[in-house]
Amino acid sequence: MSEIHTILRSSGKYVNFGLLILRIGLGIMFIMHGLPKIQGGAEVWEKVGSAMQYVGVHSFFTIWGLLAAVVEVGGGVLLFAGLLFKPTVIALIIIMAIAANMHIALNQGLEGASHALELGIVLLSLLITGPGKYSIDNSLFSDDDDG
Repeated sequence: MSEIHTILRSSGKYVNFGLLILRIGLGIMFIMHGLPKIQGGAEVWEKVGSAMQYVGVHSFFTIWGLLAAVVEVGGGVLLFAGLLFKPTVIALIIIMAIAANMHIALNQGLEGASHALELGIVLLSLLITGPGKYSIDNSLFSDDDDG
């Protein structure tokens, strides 16, 4: 119990560990949400891709749906690892913006769009903070300890 107390009292020292936990947790969740979409085949891809009509795109729903599912799964893996972090986070933010827009266009209000909006806010925060010290990007491309 004293270890938890120590961590809570000096939380600034554990920012990079917190970012690691956040990346791993979100990465796993994106993988778990995306895999059934990939495995669902063309019917599911068409349904997922139909969200594009709410941003003015009215064709190729199957392709858009498959792309969204691949971005969720691949983005989850890359987020988990902290690899290609910024492009990955931007792609995931776009997916969440389209999902939120669809829910709002379907008159589901904030209640329907809240999950996508919340994830978008977290992803935007990650885009600003970066992946942290414990990431592949940091170990490959950084010459400092800030991530």
